[in-house]
Amino acid sequence: MASAPVLLELDLAAGLLEAPPGDPIAAFRARNTPVLADLVERLRDAAKSNEVAGLIAHVGAEHLAHSQIHELGAAVEAFAKSGKPTVCWSEAFGESFDGTHGYHLASYFDEIWVQPSGGVALVGLSTGGMFLREGLDKVGLQPEVRARKEYKNAPDMFLRESMGDAQREALQRLIDSLSEHLVSTVARRRGMAEADVVDAIAAAPLTSEEALDRRLVDHLGYRDQVYTALRRRIAGKGHETTPESDLPEVTLRFVHRWAPPKAEVAREKLRTEAGRVAAKALRRAKPGVVAVVGVDGGITLGRGGGSPLGGSGTGSDSVCAALRQAAEAEDVAAVVVRIDSPGGSYVASDAIHREVLRLRENGKPVVASMASVAASGGYFVAMGADEIFALPGTITGSIGVFAGKVVVTKALAKAGVARETLETGPQATMWSPDRPFDKDELVRLDAWLDEVYADFTEKAAEGRDMPVTQLEPLARGRIWTGSDALERGLVDRLGGFEDAVSRASELAGLKRDAVTTRRYPHASMFAKLRAPQHSDAVAAGIAGRTLPGSIAAAVLGLRPGAAGGVLAAGPELVLTELSASLGLTAGALQLPPGLLRR
Repeated sequence: MASAPVLLELDLAAGLLEAPPGDPIAAFRARNTPVLADLVERLRDAAKSNEVAGLIAHVGAEHLAHSQIHELGAAVEAFAKSGKPTVCWSEAFGESFDGTHGYHLASYFDEIWVQPSGGVALVGLSTGGMFLREGLDKVGLQPEVRARKEYKNAPDMFLRESMGDAQREALQRLIDSLSEHLVSTVARRRGMAEADVVDAIAAAPLTSEEALDRRLVDHLGYRDQVYTALRRRIAGKGHETTPESDLPEVTLRFVHRWAPPKAEVAREKLRTEAGRVAAKALRRAKPGVVAVVGVDGGITLGRGGGSPLGGSGTGSDSVCAALRQAAEAEDVAAVVVRIDSPGGSYVASDAIHREVLRLRENGKPVVASMASVAASGGYFVAMGADEIFALPGTITGSIGVFAGKVVVTKALAKAGVARETLETGPQATMWSPDRPFDKDELVRLDAWLDEVYADFTEKAAEGRDMPVTQLEPLARGRIWTGSDALERGLVDRLGGFEDAVSRASELAGLKRDAVTTRRYPHASMFAKLRAPQHSDAVAAGIAGRTLPGSIAAAVLGLRPGAAGGVLAAGPELVLTELSASLGLTAGALQLPPGLLRR
């Protein structure tokens, strides 16, 4: 007896991960959260599977990045080319909140349903900034930060009371570019004129009836009606009026919980004798693995790692060890460096850049795949690759640098806290939050910033094969979308992770179907838990765990000896807690030399 066809479900209620966590604890906590690359690969397999009959997605209040929407949407479009139906439904694309992102993803599906009581809040895109200068002055915090150059606007949060002209120009172009892609996508997918989409955005939020009249949705209905209608389509002709209870059964399965049946995989591999012989010959002639090395979160020196109280981070030791491991693996034919990072340490980024160049020198092609953001240090690690792929909505560029500190003396004085420091050299307290920079230190800081900026732009120009005089006006700390970066030569192609893997395979002389992907560092759980014996050991590529504050560490018991309390932490604790409250990387308010931040 034939088994019931599988109807795949895409539900992003638990969010979406860019990469699986390397930390076992974080991996356990994220066990129900799908990974973007895994979803793309599953949909690719499902398009070829005889078992899978269709795809249905529920879109709620998820706030996915523009680039994630594009990459997942492209995978849905590719799946639909198999002739299998794709349907998206929602109770409401925005109820008292912006539904633009949810509707953008829905537009990639062949059919869209919305609940009659819902609507479509396709209101468009917005962005902005927070400016703390007046508040910092009130509490006695004095920011001392210098940047290269005028578009490097991250320090403006601390230095300004309102948005400056350069930041306004860059951000306006950013959302204009994203909006252009949104409008063109909806128009293309819905068979509408772009002017009609623009009109719909201007009229939003729309009721369900208004959305139906404007052809933004195909049907109004509830969940049960959506599933019944799709089951009728899967059942085929003759079932248009069949009662729901009499419709053939389907098996529901989340996309990230589905895998091709073993028998089907075996049939695919053993389809023909010629195919078997060719596959064996190909395996003997060429390695068949594309290694995937992730750069996720802020880039730091050391092994990096996530934090239970902060964001994720990538240590240069971990990434470099993973790249060396991929370089030494005989079956690895090419490498994809997947980047989702706003930047971080300049010297850490430079170390990763060096390992990317060494991979290429050793004859292994390297393709950089930019996810939601690959800016500043994130762009630095990409620019050494053979080719760079970005998504239309990727935030990239930001070729620039800033560094500085926040002086806390007045803030502590208001709280009745005094602090004295002894020193043995004239610059021993240069980076101390207890005092401002003096004139000589500002000269040294400016010279260092000029040196970093020159090095960054020169290496970027070399990587992009263009004169520095052509690249430098595109730098100056300015961010670009992937679409704008392509027009200006900062990236090579538009495409997602799957496109990057296909291109890496091609550069290695292999067909995409002849390779598998493998994430690096590649190790068993035992190897991950085992203490590394040297810097090239597998475990040396596993990210460590970091904590944003000594007090939090002591309370959680995750760092022995960190229970010194407020008196031991001193001003550093003030900066740590302020960083955490603002959602910043730990230590971001006291930037030591060598930090390259967006």
